Amino acid sequence: MSNEQTKTPSQHVQGQTEIPAAFTPIIGDDHVRREVMIPMRDGVKLFTHIMIPKGATRAPMMLDRTPYGASKNARISASLRGAMTLHAFHADLIQAGYIVVLQDIRGKYKSEGDYMMNRPLCGPLNPSATDHATDAWDTIQWLTESVPESNGRVGTIGISYDGFTTLMSLVNPHPALKVAVPINPMVDNWIGDDWFHNGAFRQGATLQYVYVQTTAKSSELPWPSLRQDEYETWLSAGSAGELARQLGMADLPFWQSITRHPDYDSFWSEQAVDKTLARQPLTVPTLHVHSQWDAEDSYGAMATYVAMEPKDSVNDKNFLVIGPWSHTSVGFGEGASLGSVKFGSDTAKWFRSHLMLPFLDQHLKDEAKPAGLSPVTAFESGTNIWRQYKSWPQSGPGTAHPCQPLYLSAGNSLTFAKPTSKANDFDEFISDPAKPVTYQ
Repeated sequence: MSNEQTKTPSQHVQGQTEIPAAFTPIIGDDHVRREVMIPMRDGVKLFTHIMIPKGATRAPMMLDRTPYGASKNARISASLRGAMTLHAFHADLIQAGYIVVLQDIRGKYKSEGDYMMNRPLCGPLNPSATDHATDAWDTIQWLTESVPESNGRVGTIGISYDGFTTLMSLVNPHPALKVAVPINPMVDNWIGDDWFHNGAFRQGATLQYVYVQTTAKSSELPWPSLRQDEYETWLSAGSAGELARQLGMADLPFWQSITRHPDYDSFWSEQAVDKTLARQPLTVPTLHVHSQWDAEDSYGAMATYVAMEPKDSVNDKNFLVIGPWSHTSVGFGEGASLGSVKFGSDTAKWFRSHLMLPFLDQHLKDEAKPAGLSPVTAFESGTNIWRQYKSWPQSGPGTAHPCQPLYLSAGNSLTFAKPTSKANDFDEFISDPAKPVTYQ
């Protein structure tokens, strides 16, 4: 053998640095990334991150419009071989041959323009000429003209706030928009989503979100923990309003809106997305995704499904999936369990593989097979079985399974037996500002 063939790696010398002077990483070449500024009709440009599988031709596009940073959501993975570093549903889409488009909504992160929380449609609550519906339309128009690897068909998708922007794309939708997947969307933030839950103000979650989301364009200011024990912070302040004052939140316009509108008035009802979509024709097939254990947006997906269902005359455009998930686990992680409760399989992966992708393929890919989805697919925990139905709900007025009322009973229990004594008609508690309940 030659000396070259018998050469061994140099040995480490004690005290010598183990960090080389220069290192060239091996970057995967299985997809291409582009960063562009897409102009809107008013001249504002929105930062957009486009991920294209290498060699793609006539690939469909999936658009996710976010206030949480397009670059952050597209971070880390330079190769699809490391796609698990992306959010799971984005990685699944790319690996299935989709072009994934992530966009900063106006006013956030790298996009130009002014930011409004859950920007209402143009009108009394939004005197400008642009909203999320027009921005989605303009973005889709640009994408169909400027991404030669695409087949010209676009879908919208997103979770939570991104689910809200997905629903907004259905208002006067662009002709190239062929499908939408809103997942746990923000729909009515007083009735059941985020800020109020039927009037019960979510103190800690709301204050923290409003502070981080609206104090800086890139949300870089963290929630200021005034004490090591967060409960002590609230106890010392005495109320949400006083804590907000101490943190300077009185200068934040959206916090001002919340404090001016504690009741369900026109400010909330006029921007409720389910009411908006109930007035819209149903032209875009939509897959509403609802997580059964979502503490943030437990109302939205069900509300928009119900609002749009009367327009689905032949049961081919309005679909509902109900799964055993928390707020983001269906798209960001795995769904094999919830706490100590096991479901026997990764239900989130199953949803994405067996429901989401076939649904998208049918409407977006060339010559794709029908997905064969039932109008409603629901996971039955306990038996851990996915059930298929023609409609939802399966019980209640007008169904074959009438509702059975549940009654509060002694010892914080529930019973189907109607109380016979008025002595137990109510329970009571003392509301004490000195003992705040942080997250209700």
